Amino acid sequence: MKHIIKLMRPHQYVKNLFILAPLFFVGQVTNYALLLESIQAFVAFSICASGVYVLNDWLDIEADKAHPKKKYRPLASGAVSRPVALGIMLVCFISGGALMLAVSIESLVILSTYVLLNIGYSFYLKHIAILDVAIISVGFVLRLFVGSAATGVLLSKWIVIMTFLLALFMALAKRRDDVLIFLNTGAKMRRSVDGYNLALIDASMTIMTAVVIVSYILYTTSAEVVQRLQNEYLYVTTLFVILGVLRYLQITYVEENSGSPTKIAIKDNFIRCSILAWLCSYAWIIYI
Repeated sequence: MKHIIKLMRPHQYVKNLFILAPLFFVGQVTNYALLLESIQAFVAFSICASGVYVLNDWLDIEADKAHPKKKYRPLASGAVSRPVALGIMLVCFISGGALMLAVSIESLVILSTYVLLNIGYSFYLKHIAILDVAIISVGFVLRLFVGSAATGVLLSKWIVIMTFLLALFMALAKRRDDVLIFLNTGAKMRRSVDGYNLALIDASMTIMTAVVIVSYILYTTSAEVVQRLQNEYLYVTTLFVILGVLRYLQITYVEENSGSPTKIAIKDNFIRCSILAWLCSYAWIIYI
């Protein structure tokens, strides 16, 4: 059972918290009826996301066996058989879809779009450099739209833009780790590595760093946001965004350990403190 749970990657569910973001950013997270809808959408999305992870691992068994860390995954190590994995995948897609349908048809359509996009990604699109990281970033944006559809809360263009940019920044850092493994060991973790090198990724991450920070500053100081939230001190939270981004750059360039953005967010104390400080300061400003 522990191998099956590991195969479903529950630690990755932290990504799906973006579904709750629309409520949080408009100051409606204390609306318990809407919060329950968001939580149900979060659970449904997480179940289907597990199905996607199973499919991806099933297709990448041989490549994962050559990876210094991924070789311990349940399918690559042989702890879970292929037929069992396929059964788990189907159960995840059916049960997750049924639960999302209970939220709304619109949410189910967006979830289906996410699943189909990731099926395409798992079979072919992940092998196309640049497009692969773009699809990962679009997946985070789709999480926002699921949260919006589940609650009826309109999304700000700023939130959509910043989510895409931040996800692209982290996806590039992940690809940098793949390139480093290739340079150090000669093992090619994915075919898209041929379309990258350190110069391209480092330049792209530099651009993304600047754009993410500037976009957040523009968001917190925009007249639209200040008027909607009736507060002009949101710009103070920029401090924690900058610190978090700088720490992520340190992990990427100095420690060279950016292969798992989710584990970084969960395990790195500096990143966790930055996120917590940002959440607390943002919540204090718009809710109190």
